[in-house]
Amino acid sequence: MCGIIGYTGEQKAAPILIEGLSALEYRGYDSSGVALLADGEITAVKSKGRIAVLEEKLENTKLPEATCGIGHTRWATHGEPSDINAHPHLSSSLALVHNGIIENYRAIENHLSLSGYDFVSQTDTEAAAHLIDFYYQKTNDPVEALCSAADEMRGSFAFGVVFANIPDTIYAIRKDSPLIVAATGSAGLIASDITAILAHTNKYFRIDEGIVAVVKKGEINFLDREGKKVAQNEETVDWTVSRAQKSGFSHFMQKEIFEEPDAIRKTVTPRLLSGIPDFGNDAPNGETLAKFDRIHIVACGTAMHAGLIGKAFTERLARVPVNVEIASEFRYRDPILGENDLVILLSQSGETADTLAALRHAKARGTATLAIVNVIGSSVAREADSVIYTLAGPEIAVASTKAYSVQCAVLVLLAVSTALGRGQMSQADAEDICRAMSENVPDDVAAVLKMSDDICKVAKKYTGCEDLFYIGRGIDADMCTEGSLKLKEISYIHSEAYAAGELKHGTISLVTEGVPVVALITERALCEKVISAIREVKSRGARVLCIVTDDIAEDFDIPCDDMIRFPASVPELALFSAASVLQLFAYHAASARGLDVDKPRNLAKSVTVE
Repeated sequence: MCGIIGYTGEQKAAPILIEGLSALEYRGYDSSGVALLADGEITAVKSKGRIAVLEEKLENTKLPEATCGIGHTRWATHGEPSDINAHPHLSSSLALVHNGIIENYRAIENHLSLSGYDFVSQTDTEAAAHLIDFYYQKTNDPVEALCSAADEMRGSFAFGVVFANIPDTIYAIRKDSPLIVAATGSAGLIASDITAILAHTNKYFRIDEGIVAVVKKGEINFLDREGKKVAQNEETVDWTVSRAQKSGFSHFMQKEIFEEPDAIRKTVTPRLLSGIPDFGNDAPNGETLAKFDRIHIVACGTAMHAGLIGKAFTERLARVPVNVEIASEFRYRDPILGENDLVILLSQSGETADTLAALRHAKARGTATLAIVNVIGSSVAREADSVIYTLAGPEIAVASTKAYSVQCAVLVLLAVSTALGRGQMSQADAEDICRAMSENVPDDVAAVLKMSDDICKVAKKYTGCEDLFYIGRGIDADMCTEGSLKLKEISYIHSEAYAAGELKHGTISLVTEGVPVVALITERALCEKVISAIREVKSRGARVLCIVTDDIAEDFDIPCDDMIRFPASVPELALFSAASVLQLFAYHAASARGLDVDKPRNLAKSVTVE
């Protein structure tokens, strides 16, 4: 969950590395550094803190006229954020940047210490740098050294390496962690993400595992461990630098919430044929989906919350039992997987380490797997039996918003397709839902976005609280889990989500005078149940914010202190409008607190370690 950038070409490397690191800062931002290669020497500059701290340090440092270098922005896993623990890490012949985790680094340290290597940091990455150096000293062959070291390491890694005695060349190798390489007419680049190099090119290669990329000025060679050239597929992204920038919004998160109508429309419309879901050859369709006896949805964090929505729709519409599993627990609890089961893996990045491990566990059991991801060619996408891409476009803010909405959209389409295949839904009903998904839902979400200023006024009333509860019933309870996560991860307000009926089984003891409670109501059949829960907390002094659809607000007397009403032209799909309201509420609460909304503390966008 760190960011890697590398450049070799005709321009000064340092400014280009800083530019790339700034684009990757969402992947980690507790320290950063660069290593510049010139005249057979490597100069490293590293600093604790944000990229701006490194940039200032570089301005006050006499640097070589280097046109080749690597850079890194870190999210700490081993060792506290500090100048020493920051990347790049150096050994006698090389400098290295790393994304991932080396699980057996202690054993490597012990072995190399006996060979005379000194360790100065607390990181696992320094062990990798010295191990590659160890093999390079023995072989004088960088490709063999990288492959031999990779064979010895357990865990995940993406490495960018420069060797002091090999000018103008960057070496790259990966296992489980993302890494891409690209070449222009006069430059070669490596990066963790296309966002970092879009200013230079929209074409790139995703390195296959075990392959070494040798990146030079305008040239890339892909070599196997015997040094033989191998082919890699070039990929192209169809979005530009401006789409990865804020476009006038105060934060990326705000921009990405406002992109939700378009993201939903782009995700849904291509998956409809003759008015019903059709995933082509990419994923199972109705008749195939109907053959599965049970579905397991496996994901982490926000994606797992989307899985709860998928469970609700699939069980309601198709009458197929669905388990929603936390990916980090999935393989360790020895799940029961039948030969007619389907495991669905949800991941925005497609590189989430726990989700990838769960995928491999399911495949080892012989269970069918389906990936729902946003990044084409990512590890989860490539390893699953089939894949559906969510087409949300780039999501830069650490807190996921539009990726959640499009994941929910795909899961609704899958539920409809499964229901059709099992004969649980008529063609006409399926067409109605799909039409609503492609037309009504984006329009309703767009209407919510026009309410942003009004939501901001309400959110500001709650920015001073330290604890807050979300309550709902049915699918609203599932929505509350995501609303609560959004608030706590970016505003640092402690919040918890509960099914409203559970309050009286313990949690209501925490509700005292002035405690804020957010009640979400979109399901008419359960509305009176939630209103009863509101009365319970109000009688104990709670301050209640009700987030409710327009039609329910018109028909029911809801006792609350504040209310946010929102449109939902198709009540069964009100969750999409509700999601945008919850996201905007969290966004404005955090923004009013003056916090760094896009980069909340201790978090990173892509969690590529377990």
